[in-house]
Amino acid sequence: MAKKPEKAYKNMDFLNSREARIIRILAEYLEPLTRFQKLHVEDTIVFFGSSRLLDRETARKELDELVARYEQSSTEENRRLLKKAEKRYELSQYYEDARTLSRMLTEWSLNLHNTQRRFLITSGGGPGIMEAANRGAFEVPGGRSIGLNISIPSEQDCNPYITDELNFEFHYFFTRKFWFIYLAKALVVFPGGFGTMDELWEVLTLLQTKKIEKKMPVVLYSEDYWKRFINFEMLVDEMMIEPEDLNLIHFSNTPEEAFAYLKTKLTEYCLTE
Repeated sequence: MAKKPEKAYKNMDFLNSREARIIRILAEYLEPLTRFQKLHVEDTIVFFGSSRLLDRETARKELDELVARYEQSSTEENRRLLKKAEKRYELSQYYEDARTLSRMLTEWSLNLHNTQRRFLITSGGGPGIMEAANRGAFEVPGGRSIGLNISIPSEQDCNPYITDELNFEFHYFFTRKFWFIYLAKALVVFPGGFGTMDELWEVLTLLQTKKIEKKMPVVLYSEDYWKRFINFEMLVDEMMIEPEDLNLIHFSNTPEEAFAYLKTKLTEYCLTE
């Protein structure tokens, strides 16, 4: 008797082949869609920012250890390591601010009267600002949050604060970006590197060109950082963008300030329908 052939959708060699790429892309759209619908996820607040930042406690511990090492042996290498630890400790304030802001937004959203509107915190699922965002939501009783992780060569582990059933792993950056933005009602961008820049510029381009038609506030956290890094006024002066394009962004410098702005805008755009 001839061996029964394997069904195509059970053939892993085929599903992982170049020819089946479109099936994998569709899966990264349909599987999250199914989960979000089942769990009644409609509105999110997305946090972007560096994966390299440490929480205050960890950064303080590292700094203390390197201070002690440098005191024992004041080599050039130990001096260099100490300087980096000092900078990491300074930057850890961003982690704590993201954690605080996430907690404030989660507490507010859970107390909304309209049960169909729950602004779930969403991050890229990894360490740094991503962890801080998920952690802030985790610290609120009943708080849920989403992690949209990505498989990359330098494997990025999921942080432990993501709600289990809302923890995702993507292969394609563009499907991951879709899910960042499709449900987003607001965006908070903390200091970061290439990945953060990529995500920020894509969102601003989509808003500028009206490909995103919904009103979506974009908060750039730490005005000093962003204005040192990007000369927004120069872009206007050189006629690369219109003056009104600057209205797409709002600078905030404290969790309280960012929360007040987001609460006002989200209430106006989403809760007064």
